[in-house]
Amino acid sequence: MTLDEIFEKMPSAVDPDGAAGVDAVVQFNASTPRYVTIADGAATVTDGTASDPTVTITMADDDMRDLLTGELDGMTAFMTGKVQLEGDMMFAQRLGSIFDINRAA
Repeated sequence: MTLDEIFEKMPSAVDPDGAAGVDAVVQFNASTPRYVTIADGAATVTDGTASDPTVTITMADDDMRDLLTGELDGMTAFMTGKVQLEGDMMFAQRLGSIFDINRAA
């Protein structure tokens, strides 16, 4: 699965229980910057750069793909320098409970 395919599937990969009460913007910086707005138990993906994201995740494309599909552990990625985070790091840790790309339609 490519990174583009993952972002296309993100809206259908939202776990409504995990996203309940969440109002946040996640900026994903890879070769093509995108941001995901999470609100009202749903997510929308937009190309470009958000003006005031809750958290910004910067990674190489392959590493980001592996992180989003669960092949790369977030803590391992952080500890080995494969991911750079800016903003609410505690929220970044919650992303795994909000999205499950492997169950997306």
